[in-house]
Amino acid sequence: MSLFDSARFQISAAKLSGLPTTIEPEIAFAGRSNAGKSTTINVITRKTRLAFASKTPGRTQLINFFELSRKTPDGKSRETVGRLVDLPGYGFAKANESVRGSWSDLVGGYIAGRRQLAGLVIVMDSRRPFMPTDEWLIDFMRERPEVRQLWLLNKCDQIKNMERRQTLRKAEERAAAFGPQVSVQFFSGLKREGVDQLIETLESWLPAPASAAAAAEGENTSSVRSDISGTNER
Repeated sequence: MSLFDSARFQISAAKLSGLPTTIEPEIAFAGRSNAGKSTTINVITRKTRLAFASKTPGRTQLINFFELSRKTPDGKSRETVGRLVDLPGYGFAKANESVRGSWSDLVGGYIAGRRQLAGLVIVMDSRRPFMPTDEWLIDFMRERPEVRQLWLLNKCDQIKNMERRQTLRKAEERAAAFGPQVSVQFFSGLKREGVDQLIETLESWLPAPASAAAAAEGENTSSVRSDISGTNER
Protein backbone atom coordinates (compact mmCIF):
# COMPACT_ATOMS: atom_id res chain seq x y z
CA MET A 1 0.00 0.00 0.00
CA SER A 2 1.36 3.38 -1.02
CA LEU A 3 1.37 6.42 1.24
CA PHE A 4 -0.62 8.21 -1.46
CA ASP A 5 -3.55 5.83 -1.00
CA SER A 6 -4.25 7.78 2.20
CA ALA A 7 -4.78 11.08 0.34
CA ARG A 8 -7.91 12.96 1.28
CA PHE A 9 -9.09 16.45 0.43
CA GLN A 10 -8.32 19.01 3.13
CA ILE A 11 -8.90 22.56 1.91
CA SER A 12 -8.97 24.89 -1.11
CA ALA A 13 -7.42 28.35 -1.19
CA ALA A 14 -8.30 31.11 -3.65
CA LYS A 15 -5.78 33.54 -2.16
CA LEU A 16 -2.37 33.27 -0.55
CA SER A 17 -3.90 34.46 2.70
CA GLY A 18 -6.07 31.34 2.67
CA LEU A 19 -3.20 28.84 2.62
CA PRO A 20 -3.27 26.44 5.58
CA THR A 21 -0.88 27.15 8.44
CA THR A 22 0.81 23.77 8.55
CA ILE A 23 4.38 22.53 8.99
CA GLU A 24 4.42 19.25 7.08
CA PRO A 25 6.23 19.09 3.70
CA GLU A 26 4.22 19.62 0.53
CA ILE A 27 4.57 18.17 -2.96
CA ALA A 28 2.97 20.44 -5.53
CA PHE A 29 1.77 19.58 -9.03
CA ALA A 30 1.81 22.28 -11.70
CA GLY A 31 1.34 22.47 -15.44
CA ARG A 32 -0.92 23.43 -18.30
CA SER A 33 -4.62 22.74 -18.04
CA ASN A 34 -4.49 20.00 -20.66
CA ALA A 35 -1.27 18.32 -19.54
CA GLY A 36 -3.01 15.69 -17.41
CA LYS A 37 -2.10 17.04 -13.99
CA SER A 38 -5.34 16.06 -12.24
CA THR A 39 -5.33 12.62 -13.83
CA THR A 40 -1.79 12.07 -12.58
CA ILE A 41 -2.83 12.86 -9.01
CA ASN A 42 -5.85 10.57 -9.29
CA VAL A 43 -3.72 7.72 -10.64
CA ILE A 44 -1.07 7.77 -7.91
CA THR A 45 -3.69 8.09 -5.16
CA ARG A 46 -5.89 5.41 -6.76
CA LYS A 47 -8.91 7.67 -6.52
CA THR A 48 -10.93 8.50 -9.61
CA ARG A 49 -12.29 11.89 -8.52
CA LEU A 50 -9.88 13.27 -5.93
CA ALA A 51 -8.56 16.01 -8.23
CA PHE A 52 -10.87 17.68 -10.73
CA ALA A 53 -9.98 19.17 -14.08
CA SER A 54 -11.96 21.97 -15.69
CA LYS A 55 -12.61 21.73 -19.42
CA THR A 56 -12.10 25.48 -19.69
CA PRO A 57 -8.45 26.57 -19.17
CA GLY A 58 -8.15 29.15 -16.44
CA ARG A 59 -11.60 28.38 -14.99
CA THR A 60 -10.38 26.74 -11.78
CA GLN A 61 -8.31 29.26 -9.81
CA LEU A 62 -7.88 27.38 -6.56
CA ILE A 63 -4.97 25.70 -4.81
CA ASN A 64 -6.21 22.36 -3.49
CA PHE A 65 -4.55 20.55 -0.59
CA PHE A 66 -4.73 16.80 0.01
CA GLU A 67 -3.53 15.40 3.31
CA LEU A 68 -1.26 12.34 3.46
CA SER A 69 -1.10 10.24 6.61
CA ARG A 70 0.21 6.94 7.93
CA LYS A 71 -0.37 4.87 11.02
CA THR A 72 1.67 5.70 14.10
CA PRO A 73 4.16 3.02 15.25
CA ASP A 74 1.68 1.72 17.84
CA GLY A 75 -1.00 1.41 15.15
CA LYS A 76 -3.60 3.18 17.27
CA SER A 77 -3.86 6.42 15.33
CA ARG A 78 -2.71 8.21 12.20
CA GLU A 79 -0.25 11.06 11.78
CA THR A 80 -0.08 13.60 8.98
CA VAL A 81 3.24 13.34 7.16
CA GLY A 82 2.72 15.68 4.22
CA ARG A 83 0.37 17.02 1.57
CA LEU A 84 -0.16 16.89 -2.14
CA VAL A 85 -0.94 20.30 -3.59
CA ASP A 86 -2.81 20.72 -6.86
CA LEU A 87 -1.94 24.13 -8.29
CA PRO A 88 -4.40 25.66 -10.77
CA GLY A 89 -3.71 24.73 -14.35
CA TYR A 90 -3.49 27.36 -17.02
CA GLY A 91 -4.11 27.86 -20.74
CA PHE A 92 -2.71 31.14 -22.00
CA ALA A 93 -4.68 31.18 -25.23
CA LYS A 94 -8.15 31.14 -23.68
CA ALA A 95 -7.67 33.32 -20.62
CA ASN A 96 -7.92 37.08 -20.40
CA GLU A 97 -5.26 39.31 -18.92
CA SER A 98 -6.85 39.59 -15.48
CA VAL A 99 -7.05 35.80 -15.14
CA ARG A 100 -3.44 35.48 -16.23
CA GLY A 101 -2.44 38.00 -13.61
CA SER A 102 -4.34 36.32 -10.79
CA TRP A 103 -2.93 32.93 -11.77
CA SER A 104 0.60 34.31 -11.84
CA ASP A 105 0.16 35.98 -8.45
CA LEU A 106 -1.36 32.89 -6.83
CA VAL A 107 0.93 30.21 -8.25
CA GLY A 108 4.00 32.42 -8.24
CA GLY A 109 3.34 33.52 -4.68
CA TYR A 110 2.92 29.94 -3.51
CA ILE A 111 6.08 28.69 -5.22
CA ALA A 112 8.20 31.66 -4.17
CA GLY A 113 7.13 31.90 -0.55
CA ARG A 114 5.81 28.56 0.66
CA ARG A 115 8.40 27.22 3.11
CA GLN A 116 6.65 23.85 3.27
CA LEU A 117 7.25 23.22 -0.45
CA ALA A 118 9.55 20.19 -0.61
CA GLY A 119 9.12 19.28 -4.25
CA LEU A 120 7.41 20.40 -7.45
CA VAL A 121 6.15 18.10 -10.20
CA ILE A 122 5.86 19.98 -13.48
CA VAL A 123 3.50 17.94 -15.65
CA MET A 124 4.08 18.41 -19.37
CA ASP A 125 2.51 16.84 -22.44
CA SER A 126 5.37 14.76 -23.85
CA ARG A 127 4.17 15.59 -27.38
CA ARG A 128 4.63 19.31 -26.69
CA PRO A 129 6.97 19.75 -23.71
CA PHE A 130 8.41 23.07 -22.58
CA MET A 131 5.51 25.25 -23.66
CA PRO A 132 5.55 28.91 -22.49
CA THR A 133 3.83 28.12 -19.18
CA ASP A 134 6.27 25.29 -18.52
CA GLU A 135 9.17 27.62 -19.26
CA TRP A 136 7.72 30.20 -16.87
CA LEU A 137 7.51 27.65 -14.07
CA ILE A 138 10.98 26.28 -14.74
CA ASP A 139 12.55 29.73 -14.80
CA PHE A 140 10.65 30.70 -11.67
CA MET A 141 12.07 27.69 -9.85
CA ARG A 142 15.58 29.09 -10.21
CA GLU A 143 14.65 31.18 -7.18
CA ARG A 144 14.07 27.99 -5.16
CA PRO A 145 17.12 25.78 -5.83
CA GLU A 146 16.55 23.86 -2.60
CA VAL A 147 13.21 22.52 -3.83
CA ARG A 148 13.37 19.23 -5.73
CA GLN A 149 11.76 19.08 -9.14
CA LEU A 150 10.41 16.32 -11.34
CA TRP A 151 9.65 17.12 -14.95
CA LEU A 152 6.94 14.60 -15.73
CA LEU A 153 6.58 13.90 -19.45
CA ASN A 154 2.97 12.78 -19.49
CA LYS A 155 0.94 11.00 -22.20
CA CYS A 156 4.07 9.19 -23.35
CA ASP A 157 1.93 6.42 -24.82
CA GLN A 158 1.08 8.82 -27.63
CA ILE A 159 4.61 9.23 -29.00
CA LYS A 160 6.77 6.72 -30.88
CA ASN A 161 10.00 5.21 -29.58
CA MET A 162 12.35 7.39 -31.61
CA GLU A 163 10.55 10.55 -30.55
CA ARG A 164 10.65 9.30 -26.96
CA ARG A 165 14.40 8.95 -27.04
CA GLN A 166 14.85 12.42 -28.52
CA THR A 167 12.41 14.02 -26.07
CA LEU A 168 14.00 12.34 -23.07
CA ARG A 169 17.53 13.24 -24.16
CA LYS A 170 16.66 16.92 -24.60
CA ALA A 171 14.78 17.05 -21.28
CA GLU A 172 17.62 15.37 -19.40
CA GLU A 173 20.15 17.77 -20.91
CA ARG A 174 18.08 20.71 -19.71
CA ALA A 175 17.60 19.16 -16.29
CA ALA A 176 21.33 18.56 -15.91
CA ALA A 177 21.92 22.30 -16.23
CA PHE A 178 19.86 22.81 -13.06
CA GLY A 179 21.68 20.23 -10.97
CA PRO A 180 20.82 16.98 -9.18
CA GLN A 181 17.63 18.38 -7.65
CA VAL A 182 15.87 18.05 -11.02
CA SER A 183 14.88 14.69 -12.51
CA VAL A 184 12.88 13.63 -15.57
CA GLN A 185 10.62 10.68 -16.31
CA PHE A 186 7.95 9.51 -18.71
CA PHE A 187 4.42 8.84 -17.48
CA SER A 188 1.12 7.58 -18.84
CA GLY A 189 -1.94 7.46 -16.65
CA LEU A 190 -3.86 5.66 -19.38
CA LYS A 191 -1.32 2.84 -19.75
CA ARG A 192 -0.17 3.01 -16.12
CA GLU A 193 3.40 3.52 -17.29
CA GLY A 194 5.82 5.08 -14.83
CA VAL A 195 3.35 4.98 -11.93
CA ASP A 196 5.57 3.00 -9.55
CA GLN A 197 8.60 5.10 -10.45
CA LEU A 198 6.69 8.31 -9.77
CA ILE A 199 5.38 7.08 -6.43
CA GLU A 200 8.86 5.97 -5.37
CA THR A 201 10.34 9.36 -6.24
CA LEU A 202 7.66 11.33 -4.42
CA GLU A 203 7.79 9.14 -1.32
CA SER A 204 11.54 9.80 -1.13
CA TRP A 205 10.72 13.52 -0.82
CA LEU A 206 8.71 12.93 2.36
CA PRO A 207 9.83 11.93 5.88
CA ALA A 208 10.44 8.26 6.52
CA PRO A 209 8.05 6.47 8.92
CA ALA A 210 8.84 7.17 12.56
CA SER A 211 9.70 3.51 13.16
CA ALA A 212 12.17 3.46 10.24
CA ALA A 213 13.70 6.77 11.32
CA ALA A 214 14.09 5.48 14.88
CA ALA A 215 15.72 2.29 13.62
CA ALA A 216 18.13 4.25 11.45
CA GLU A 217 18.97 6.51 14.38
CA GLY A 218 19.58 3.45 16.52
CA GLU A 219 21.92 1.99 13.94
CA ASN A 220 23.83 5.25 13.70
CA THR A 221 24.11 5.45 17.49
CA SER A 222 25.37 1.87 17.67
CA SER A 223 27.91 2.60 14.96
CA VAL A 224 29.16 5.69 16.80
CA ARG A 225 29.43 3.76 20.06
CA SER A 226 31.34 1.01 18.29
CA ASP A 227 33.73 3.55 16.80
CA ILE A 228 34.25 5.18 20.20
CA SER A 229 34.78 1.80 21.82
CA GLY A 230 37.30 0.83 19.18
CA THR A 231 39.12 4.13 19.67
CA ASN A 232 39.31 3.61 23.43
CA GLU A 233 40.65 0.07 22.98
CA ARG A 234 43.41 1.40 20.76
